Order: sequence, then C-alpha cells, then structure tokens
Amino acid sequence: MKPLILSAVLILSVAAPAITPAWAAEVTTIESSVNAEPAERFLDIRSVTSDGGITAWFLEDHSVPAIAIEFAFAGAGASLDPQDKQGLARLASNTLDEGAADMDSQAFQKTLTDNSISLRFDVGRDDFFSSLKSLTRHRDLATDLMAKALTSPRFDQDPIDRMKAANISRIKSQLSDPDWIAARIMNDVAFAGHPYAMNSGGTVSGFAAITADDLRHFTTTSFARDNLLVAVAGDITEDELKPLLDKMFGALPEKSQIQTISDLTIQGGNTITLFDKDVPQTSIQMMQGGIDRSDPDYHAAQVMNFILGSSGFGSRLTEEIREKRGLTYGIYSSMYQLDHVKALSVSTSTRNDKAGEVMGLIRTEWIKMRDEPVSADELKAAQDYLTGSMPLALTSTQGIAGLILGLRLDDLPIDYLDGITARYNAITADDVARVSKRLLTPDAMTTVIVGKPEGITPTTTRTDLPNVE
Repeated sequence: MKPLILSAVLILSVAAPAITPAWAAEVTTIESSVNAEPAERFLDIRSVTSDGGITAWFLEDHSVPAIAIEFAFAGAGASLDPQDKQGLARLASNTLDEGAADMDSQAFQKTLTDNSISLRFDVGRDDFFSSLKSLTRHRDLATDLMAKALTSPRFDQDPIDRMKAANISRIKSQLSDPDWIAARIMNDVAFAGHPYAMNSGGTVSGFAAITADDLRHFTTTSFARDNLLVAVAGDITEDELKPLLDKMFGALPEKSQIQTISDLTIQGGNTITLFDKDVPQTSIQMMQGGIDRSDPDYHAAQVMNFILGSSGFGSRLTEEIREKRGLTYGIYSSMYQLDHVKALSVSTSTRNDKAGEVMGLIRTEWIKMRDEPVSADELKAAQDYLTGSMPLALTSTQGIAGLILGLRLDDLPIDYLDGITARYNAITADDVARVSKRLLTPDAMTTVIVGKPEGITPTTTRTDLPNVE
C-alpha cells in the first residue's frame, strides 16, 4: 500500500505555487489572482513546539474523543536498503510493534487491542511512516507504547521469522500477477542505475539475509529528530500535546545518518520491453517524465491529467478505449511524486490480440491532449471534482492528521490549503493547453508489456525478473 498519509494527500493534489523559469511568466496571472487573503481558514492548523524542541503541526478538534498522530522520518525509506538486503525497511515496519522494552510481541499486541489503540508503521521509497490513533482516555498509554516501539524495540527472533515468512509468501504470490510483474520491470527500466530500481517490498534472498542487528542499525541510524515530521489532530490542547511529544520523540538521537540519493530522469524513453507470459490478457504500463509540486503549472497539470485519464469514467482514455470500443475493463493515468523523480504514467490491460490497438489509441489520446484544447465542460468537471473532493480528506481525525503530514512532507506553508480552491478554479483552458504541450511526450514513453501481445514489436524481450529472488 501507499504510505499512510498519501491517500488523503492525493485527494487534494496539493502543490507549492513556487516559481521561476522563463515560461513561469505565463502563469503569474493564476498566482496573483489567488493571493488575496481568504475569508476563513480551510483548516486552523497551528505549529506547536515542545519544551524539548519537538515541533508538530496541530489541529485541535474536540468533536470526537480521539487523537491521531501521524509522523514520518523523512529520507528513511526503502531506497536506502542495501542491495543484498532489500526489504530491510519493510521488515522494520513489520516488527517495530512486535514487542518493545519489557513487553514481548503478545503482550504488546494485547495491550493495543485491549485499549482500542491503533499503532502502525509503513515505509515508502523515500520515507518511513507511523500512525497512532487512540481514544482520549487512553492517549497516555498509547504514547507510552509508541515511545517504547521507537526507542526500545525488541526485534525478537520469533516475530522476525514470522514476518520474514509472510513477506516471502507475499512476493511469491505476486509472481502470478501480470500487473505486478509489469510494475516491477518498469521500476528496473525507468529507474535503471538508481536505488529506486530496487524492490521496496523486498526480495526473497534479502529477507533471508536480514538479522536483528540489521534492524537495530536501521532504526538507530534512520530515526532522529532532524528528519522527524509530526502532525497531530483531535481531542487535545496545545499544552497537553507538548509533554507527549517529548515523551514519544525526546529520546531520539539529534541527527540521522542517512545517505544522500541523487535525482534522476526517466530512463528507457521510446522503448518497449516485453516480458513473455502465457496469460490471456496483456498488461501495459507506460511512463514519461512528470512535473514537480513546486512547479507553478502543477495544478494545471492535475487538471490535464484528470481529463486525460485519472478520473476513470468520464476521462478521455476511458471513453475512447473502454466505453466506445470495449477494449479494457479499466485504464488510468496518474501523476506521482518521489523525492528524486516525477512521472506521468498510464496502465491498463487488454486481450492479447488487441494490445497493439490499445497502445496506438493511448498514443493518439496523448497527442490529442497535447495538441487540441480541452472543452469548457471538461475543464469545469475537473475543477468541480478536484475542489469538491477536498472534504473527503476530512472525514476522520486520522485523515486530517495524514493530510497535515502531507503538507509537511511537501514543504508547503502551514496555510497552504486556504487558497487551494481558488488555485484550481483560476485555471483556464489555455493553462491546460500550455502545460500539455510542455509536458506530454508521446514519442518518449517508456513502455513495459507482460503477456503475449499481438501487433507490437518490442525493443527488448526480458525473461528475468530483477530484484525479486
């Protein structure tokens, strides 16, 4: 799954309205038209710093007797895994709540369950995440348990072995999934020579090689105060929160020992890589370079992507390929952000004998989006969805905390959401046309196909699955 905070953040598609290549002059009208002070705050997020110097962004809300804490160790993601121990960060996320200090796995988990406390860890390529949710009356116990998990994890052998076995079973089951195979090969091709090409979910040999000492080294070098980002929402005051922050995070080392990773551009442009597999349908994944959240055209790109394919039903790709021709059950385009690469991708599957036709139609829609204006109805539908879906991120205390953490991870100002609706509504068809021409590169797509496709001539045929065994 994606990092815990991302489901809320992706709903909003938040982006920093920063500036300044030469072409940025064309978009200053959007920025200037939304810079006026909004009538009221979208969320009354405040910054609070504990006596020990731990800072959190915080939304006080006493409507429900619960508190949610979401935090991340920025840069401590799976891309730091050693090549021969892929899965290290994943296994750490699986075992941190399997016993801590004087509590073994059974005692720790029983205490969580008996007190209705949700404590989870997760990892993405870039960052390591945690989520804590508790009823107000149990928040002292909940934060005690979190502090123990972070600073005194046991990493006993029995839960390590159990989680290793579960992960290896997961990997082996994924080998029968053509979509997963396509994604795995796409990582290897598009991110060639970069840590992102590794398997963030781990490898069979990697899990086998990881020891308890490896897990201890990972947590003690990757979890620190200098890469800690904290977000809190719920039934707690500022004065009540401060000592809890110190209790949970005050014992962490001051500085992490995280390696730096270089940026990259999408590799394998204008190539088609085939993995021959005897299945009735061909899985297709295509990728090209994307756009950064700090780009002033980012919101226009989100509107473009909604119209092109991210909206599912109603999008151009779905209309042309599913609705008119019945060639697929689903097709989607997506924009995603990693710290060191930005991408625009499309994924679908179709009958083997229709694979060439579907790829041709995708290319046609890419060109039409680049060269032809969007209609007023398409623009309004995109704006209505992107602004109207915002409240969906606010339906739970945990969702709000996750949204706030997303702002921090994207290095956005604390009041950024106050102007988000105006930013989307200020986008014009000309803005979408400009960003489409600038962004879409149909002749430079990196393509991976899995199956027995007809009507396609691959550049390369693969028989191996990298970073699996």
